[in-house]
Amino acid sequence: MYDVTAIGELLIDFAMKSTDEAGYPTMAANPGGAPGNFLAALNAYGCTTAFIGKVGEDTFGQLLLRTMEQAGIETKGIVTDPDVFTTLAFVTIDETGNRHFAFARKPGADTMLKAEEIRYELIDDCRDFHFGTLSLTDEPVRSATQKAVAYAKERGKWISFDPNLRKPLWKSMEEAKKQILWGLSQADVVKISDEETEFLWQETPEESAVRLHRDFGVSVVFVTLGAKGCYYSGNGCTGTVKTPSGIQPVDTTGAGDIFGGSALSRLLKLQKPLAQVTGEELRDAAAFACCAASLSTQRLGGISSVVPMEEVWQITT
Repeated sequence: MYDVTAIGELLIDFAMKSTDEAGYPTMAANPGGAPGNFLAALNAYGCTTAFIGKVGEDTFGQLLLRTMEQAGIETKGIVTDPDVFTTLAFVTIDETGNRHFAFARKPGADTMLKAEEIRYELIDDCRDFHFGTLSLTDEPVRSATQKAVAYAKERGKWISFDPNLRKPLWKSMEEAKKQILWGLSQADVVKISDEETEFLWQETPEESAVRLHRDFGVSVVFVTLGAKGCYYSGNGCTGTVKTPSGIQPVDTTGAGDIFGGSALSRLLKLQKPLAQVTGEELRDAAAFACCAASLSTQRLGGISSVVPMEEVWQITT
């Protein structure tokens, strides 16, 4: 039995390390993809996981498979396709410290996963099924994801969802909003950023959490607030947790994914229905996740930036 099975993208993040004299970026290739980062955190913090997705039959695809295996993630659900390249993402940072994304994904291997290629036994054997919207941007992976989510819901699995809005990957913002709202309507546990709630509804985290419970039936909501921490809500309990002090970020790639996986790891460890999770347990999950995500920003990359459990506990309050 797996604690979590995820579907979605695996890709290589090319993160900017520096610039040369002409202003061109020097970049480091790091294995990533939001669901992969998410599962890596879960594995590091005591859960078992499996991945469903597609990579190219190329050097980067093999690198991603090895990385997932080294992280302890079950990879038999990952299809290797000789006809498409593994997806690549390029992350640059401007003079104000803001990240900008560009993608080599026209198409990328992750978008070409078909419903008939899904190993449904990996969903049968999980407690939580996780997905994000990068697997809703294009066909055939959109239909494959929708079918997998329906399959998981029919079998009573928890559904966790992360909007993970990446604007360059959408043909229009109207389509992005439509697919995010569909994802939210399927979910029991949602990790969403304050920027994403602003994009969807122009509302505060508190107002958005109320909306997610009332209109979408979400049980547990974590709204990440960047360097300020997290707002959590569930079962009538709400609160805010701050990030630990003294953290000097080097690379924030994957921090939100690591937050989501870390928070879900704490909920799964409770071994109880979501409706029975207490306010104190929600706060503990949010605090642990804030620490794990913050520490990850001191390392480069996504999957490779997950820190060991003992390091997180040292600063968790």
